[in-house]
Amino acid sequence: MSDNVSSLRQPADSAGVAALTRELAGLIVAALNLEVPATDIGPDQALYGEGLGLDSIDILEVALVVSKQYGVQLRADSEDNERIFASLRHLAEYVNTHRTK
Repeated sequence: MSDNVSSLRQPADSAGVAALTRELAGLIVAALNLEVPATDIGPDQALYGEGLGLDSIDILEVALVVSKQYGVQLRADSEDNERIFASLRHLAEYVNTHRTK
């Protein structure tokens, strides 16, 4: 029976991450005043450099907004930042795992 319960939880978690991904896209667009609609940011599109084209200052701004909105502590000197900010999906998965709000 526990297998059935875990299989039922996985889609809900995936749906939660998908919703969080869309929410984060909206936050990024609003925080950075981007002229790109949030719906045009693909979950696997690179955020930094090629892709969405964010620079290090943009990433710091996104980190600040995410910290305020979700209580996630993102450090500028973290070795994981490249992975966390690799794409919108990676950011959403990180926030989903580490959020306090």
